Amino acid sequence: MTEIRTDTAAKATTLARLHSAPEILQVVNVWDVISAKTIAGIPGTKALATASHSIAASLGYEDGENIPLEEMITAVGRIAAATDLPVSADLEAGYGDPGDTVRRAIGVGIVGANIEDQMRPLADAVTQMEAVLKAGTSEGVDFVLNARTDAFVKAGDRDPADVLADAVERGKAYLDLGATNVFVPGLLDERAVTALVEAFGPQRLSVINVPGSLAPSRLQELGVARISYGPWTQRVALTALADSARELLAGGALPEGTLPLN
Repeated sequence: MTEIRTDTAAKATTLARLHSAPEILQVVNVWDVISAKTIAGIPGTKALATASHSIAASLGYEDGENIPLEEMITAVGRIAAATDLPVSADLEAGYGDPGDTVRRAIGVGIVGANIEDQMRPLADAVTQMEAVLKAGTSEGVDFVLNARTDAFVKAGDRDPADVLADAVERGKAYLDLGATNVFVPGLLDERAVTALVEAFGPQRLSVINVPGSLAPSRLQELGVARISYGPWTQRVALTALADSARELLAGGALPEGTLPLN
């Protein structure tokens, strides 16, 4: 047990170092053991991150904490056990008890997490993030909190300046607590990314790349710490599956170059 916990602590330290390095950390999101093994085997992969949406979808649940916590913990634990790389888990908003959820995740080898604020009152969100950090401390792990603010994804028709101001206020509050990074998902333009990096400091902003996002090379130049891809990696895989099925049902053949990765 001590050996397992020591290994988890070492992976957490590695993951924290990857977030603060000048070279941007790209995590190609995974959702099960075979996707984790496939991505872990790609040269240049330094860490893995799970996608809660993708895990839920693969098990027949809608996104948004509809998957039972026990099933999510089992899923991320299987992924962590399948690789020697550090694994960060998307734990949504913490399933009603973010501190206990993170303790359970650490117990199965997870060393970092996204936790959503869902634009709850700031005081409540701060309490939520604080519980996560306390859980890491209690487990003897320098847990990597990728504190997520939903300011942009829940912006609606609000003034963009107000949305940015909310993201900055919330992000600074989470960093003051000890969060490793602030995750601001959304289709961010260069002006927004620049303003967030200036507010948080270099290598403190985490973003999601979606179709139309800034290129990783430009995000690195701007001082972004981390890029993830959320459910889009599973969508890429499912699109390839659907395209192949259409080809086969139309009398075609399997794609040339298909690898036996499983």
